Amino acid sequence: MSVIEKSTTVEVPRRTAYDQWTQFESFPQFMEGVESVTQLDDKHLHWKAEIAGVTREWDAEIFDQTPDERISWRAVDGAKNDGTVSFAPEQAGATRVTLRIEFEPDGFAEKAGDALNIVDRRVGKDLESFKQFIEERGAETGSWRGEVKPSGQVDHDPNAGL
Repeated sequence: MSVIEKSTTVEVPRRTAYDQWTQFESFPQFMEGVESVTQLDDKHLHWKAEIAGVTREWDAEIFDQTPDERISWRAVDGAKNDGTVSFAPEQAGATRVTLRIEFEPDGFAEKAGDALNIVDRRVGKDLESFKQFIEERGAETGSWRGEVKPSGQVDHDPNAGL
């Protein structure tokens, strides 16, 4: 199992950074190799990505999501990967975004890519691309303010639609 942890400071408020991250289907706009992310429901995503030259698909489940703080997920099939993205307030309305991913390289190409730190560098570049994406926009493309508790319960934002 490999673990990667990267952080960046984005010059937008924590709520803006978090709200943009909840727009999973926008990930291909700033994540290299991600071909598509389809949100199936409040807790489930289907990913399609090119990893070390190989196209992979997998489903992931969000098991812990607290607005403006963190989103944690785990793969439920396909490529093994789990992770958490967290959001911490910084000076003058900026936000520290930290992405931690645990993954199991599969096959020779992925194992070689991991050994050469290709995945590590890609995660860093993706965070910097997210930074550029959200800072240039200055606002999120949408948001989901519900909460997913570790028990699996989903609480929808009581203010949604207001």
